[in-house]
Amino acid sequence: MTDTPRCPAAHPDDPTPCSGPLSVTVLDIHNAGANGCEHHAARMLASLERGRVYALPDAPAGAAIRVFKAADDIPPFVWFEGAPRTQPNQRSRAENRRKGVTA
Repeated sequence: MTDTPRCPAAHPDDPTPCSGPLSVTVLDIHNAGANGCEHHAARMLASLERGRVYALPDAPAGAAIRVFKAADDIPPFVWFEGAPRTQPNQRSRAENRRKGVTA
C-alpha cells in the first residue's frame, strides 16, 4: 500500500503508482465507472467483463485506445501475483485468443 494519493481507478490492493494524470473513464456493464490514469484504467478494464473506456475531454490523443490495447494483455486482477491463471476468466484476453478460447 502506498501513502501517495492515486487515481480513482486504482484498486486498493494494487500497489503500483499512477502513470500520469487522469485521462480516461472506465465503465462497467451497469455504467458505473471511474476516471483513471492510463496504467490503472488498463488494469481496471482488464478486470471487467464487457467494460468500456472513453477519453476525458483533455486527455492526450489516443489515450483510450492505448488503455484498450494494454488491457488486452493484462490478466484480471493482475496485482494478485500468486493467483492461478488456468481458467479462461483468469487469463488475459490476448492469452485466451492464443489458446483458441472464445468467450
